[in-house]
This record gives sequence, structure tokens and C-alpha cells, in this order.
Amino acid sequence: MSVELSRLANGLTVVSHERRDVETVSLGIWVGAGSRSESPSEHGVAHFLEHMAFKGTDRRSAQAIAEEIEAVGGELNAATGIDSTAYYARVLRQDLGLALDLLSDILLAPRFDRTELSRERDVILQEIASSLDSPEDMVFDLVQEMAFPDQPAGRPILGTAKSVKGFRATHLSAYLAAHYCGPNMVLAAAGAVDHGTLLDEALRRLGPLGSGAAPEPAPAIYRGGVTRSDKPFEQTHLVLAFEAPPYRHPDYFASQVFAGALGGGMSSRLFQEVRERRALCYSIYAFASGLSDSGMFAIYAACGPDRADQLLAVVRDELLRAADSGFSEDEMARVKAQLKMGLLAGLESASARAEQLARHILIHGRALSTGELIEKVESVTPADVQRLAQGLLASPISLASVGPILHVARFDGLAAKFTLASSKAA
Repeated sequence: MSVELSRLANGLTVVSHERRDVETVSLGIWVGAGSRSESPSEHGVAHFLEHMAFKGTDRRSAQAIAEEIEAVGGELNAATGIDSTAYYARVLRQDLGLALDLLSDILLAPRFDRTELSRERDVILQEIASSLDSPEDMVFDLVQEMAFPDQPAGRPILGTAKSVKGFRATHLSAYLAAHYCGPNMVLAAAGAVDHGTLLDEALRRLGPLGSGAAPEPAPAIYRGGVTRSDKPFEQTHLVLAFEAPPYRHPDYFASQVFAGALGGGMSSRLFQEVRERRALCYSIYAFASGLSDSGMFAIYAACGPDRADQLLAVVRDELLRAADSGFSEDEMARVKAQLKMGLLAGLESASARAEQLARHILIHGRALSTGELIEKVESVTPADVQRLAQGLLASPISLASVGPILHVARFDGLAAKFTLASSKAA
């Protein structure tokens, strides 16, 4: 069956993709608001709200929510991002109504019980403490802050210990009322789902959603910067980033191809040069992520403290080589095959397919066909990727490191050279 799409009178989009060869259905409600929709006094409230979703409603206790979904062998979960928040479930075909009843209940009638709120605050404080014990979590938070300083897009999604301690039920209720409205939400399902049944359930359970417009999120303005944490870890973790195209930009798919060719697999240039030939690190990869109005192209690596300067030098050389000479047709073909494999493999997972449909609606206002996505990948040329590489090097760098660096002067000198390379590329 093909993708089917409907919209309720309150603006909620309902989208589904039926597969008759499976017996389970993955469904969820995606909200077009995440951490970047927070005001300064709300830092971390989107994530706190997501945590409180399963802690009781007017009709169910936290234990009842857990028992009802598990009584039918199902699963419930949620996740908060910069641009969106998702609440999703997976159940057998016949239990779709129960799953949607639970999801709608936790969004339309959360109780925010004071005792549960206090308990969950402690859980989130432990989560924040845990992130500070993880050098990989730390370095990504730091580079995000350098890329988008003094703005919601650059703040940690979890919030801070201070901000989380200050939240009350009124903060959660206010954020929910402002952003959880029909036009800003998508109900998506994939697998053993009949669209008519899904639509009937949505009308019955999500009809009460408000139809007002959600506030526009704060803009993401890329600036760049360099920061370092000397917190003692066994390895030094680095993230080097540049501004990349937002996800609606024509060059978005070129940025995905560039990330794959530079550091997307074992045949990529960075993996071959940094790990295989020079043994400078165990893990290194590149990726491009997009927001609605900006994006970030990043390279992550972890190495010994005595090798951080060498690693940064090799990464710089490979970036300059890509900008000067581009990539061969063979390299491009390998990366495109990997991207197409990922797209097609996603169709085999009902959960991944439901998420893909929801994100397409939130980003593009419609569901992009698999053929259209593959065509976008195939249309990227070597000239597109080389031009993109040159453009990235013309933007200010964002560089974060966590852990000790033995040759600090050399490392800082190499970091400064990226700025010179950017000026030259410009």
C-alpha cells in the first residue's frame, strides 16, 4: 500500500504506510517543538515534559500506564530533540486503539503530580550528572554551544542542574499549551495499520487538540568558536564543525554525500588515513545534521592525549584536499550506495518508517517518496560536493575538545590554521 495522508479540522496531520506482511504497528505523535523552542527561563523544560509524559494522567497512574502497554506486549517511549519531540509506541495490530488512547491521554491530560515531578526531577539530575561523566556527550554539547552561542539551538537539551531544579508544574503546562497544538503535530504509523481505522481513532482521541499556531522557534545563527575542557579522561575527544546547509536547502543532500565520502565508513578517507594508515585513533567519523534554518557538518574522533595535534593536522589536510581536488566517481558511487541502502533499509523497519514520515511532514509539509529521495542522492555531482567543501571551509570553525592534550601549543596552532584556511577558501 502507498502512503496515505489526512488532516483533522484542528490541523493535526495523520499519515500512515500499511504493510500487510507484518503483524505489529509502530505509531507515534511527533511535535514540531524541542529545546530550541524554549525561552531562557525554560531551558530543559521540553525534555522534562517528555519525561513526565508517562508519570500519570487524569485517568491513569504511572504504574497503570506501564501495566496497560506491557499487558499487550507493547512498548512506549519518547525522545526530545532540538527541533522536535516524539512520543511513540509499538503494539500488535489489534492494539492500535489502546496505544493511541495511551499516547493521546499522556499529551492531553497529564497530571503533573507533585510527588512524581519531584522524583523525575531527581532522575533528570542524575541524567545530567551522567552526561558530565561521558566525554562524548560533553564534547558534542560543547561544540553545539560554540556553533550556536547564547541561543536555544546551542544549549544542552537536558538543561542544567539549576534550571531543572527550578521547574514546577506551571512551567510544563505553559510549554505544553503553547506548542502542543494540532498544526504543530503529526500522528504517524507504519506496519499493520489501516488508514481509515487510524483516522477514526485520531478523530475520537485527538480531536480536542487546539488548532492555534505554535510560536516560531528562536533562530539558529551559526557563529563558531573554540573551547577545551581539561577534565581528566583516558582519551582526548574532539569535534570539529562548520556551518552546513539546513535540511530544506538544495545542498542538503550534497552535505550528506560529503560526510559519507570524508568519514562515513571504513572506505572513507578519514578512516583510511587516520586509523588504518596512521593508527592515530580507534574511532573517527563525519556527519551532517540540519535544522530548519542552519546546520552543522562535524567530524568526531577520540585519540590519545599525545596524538591530538597529529590527528587535527591530518583532518585539516583531508579537508583541504577535498576542497582542492574533490572526490572521484568511484568514491561518490560508494557513498551513494551506502545512502540508498540506509534509505531502503529504513523501509523494512516500521518504527523507522513512521519516524521518517513524521519528520517529512514536519520539515516539508508532505511525505517524500523513496524514489524522490533516491533521485536527490543520485543527482549530487562531484562538483556539488567540492563546492560544498570549499564553502564549509569558508565558514568559521567550531572546535571542542574534552580530555588532556599533551602538545597544547601545537594543537592550538593547528586550530588557528583552520581560520586561515577558511579565509583562503573564501
